[in-house]
Amino acid sequence: MAGLSHRQTEILNLARASGRVMVEDLARRFEVSAQTIRKDLNDLCEQRALTRIHGGAIIASGVENLAYEARRFVAADEKKAIGAAAAALIPNGCSLFINIGTTTEEVASALTSHEDLLVITNNLNVAMLLYRHPRIEVIVAGGAVRRADGAVVGSTATQLIGQFKVDYAIIGASAIDEEGALLDFDYREVQVAQAIIANARSVILVADSTKFTRSAPVRIAHMSQIQTFVTDAALPAGLANICHSRGIQVIETMPKAAADLDVDDGGAEPVSTVARLR
Repeated sequence: MAGLSHRQTEILNLARASGRVMVEDLARRFEVSAQTIRKDLNDLCEQRALTRIHGGAIIASGVENLAYEARRFVAADEKKAIGAAAAALIPNGCSLFINIGTTTEEVASALTSHEDLLVITNNLNVAMLLYRHPRIEVIVAGGAVRRADGAVVGSTATQLIGQFKVDYAIIGASAIDEEGALLDFDYREVQVAQAIIANARSVILVADSTKFTRSAPVRIAHMSQIQTFVTDAALPAGLANICHSRGIQVIETMPKAAADLDVDDGGAEPVSTVARLR
């Protein structure tokens, strides 16, 4: 990418390797001030190489998702907290769909102490997490396996999903825009997600706040089609208004006080009426 300094090139390489970079970590690594690093990040964001998040930046996305291993490192603590909170909403003795994503996998990890569950999934990683547990029955959707992340996608998986009507669906999204659109990158994956939404009595969306600053080209659904949204931080004002007007339950697992916000990282705190969990 033209016009980058050596340090900015290194920052971009680090972001590509791990999915995100943080201001304080970079300041220590390069032995410069946090203000200098923020300027570097802002320059990279202006070139649409990165997208700013609170305290750092992530690789910008538009038509292609981050690699699976990189996604696992992005907001890892936040995803773990979201997974635990979402699993707490699932009662014993119920049926549920769990779809593709590193956050939905955290929900699966937190379900291992549940009993008498029927889990239908198109995520091989979820199946591997749950199949050993004797009180959890796992059904894996058939079809082509996406080598990059163990996703089962395509028409065969969609058809199997359509044979069930379950109590809950746990879904993720690669991006959520201000108008409430849930977005992803692979239209085959989106077709399965749409079938999951259509065949669940209650839909729980799990997504960390980095998804509010990302974009993706394929529409999964709209916020109005879900019943519960579990995330880590306050919603942007537009999303908060949609959730309030549609009666969507919003659960923040790691809310940040206004004093914790970096002035350079997005300004005023968004407003949301939510259940806050620590």
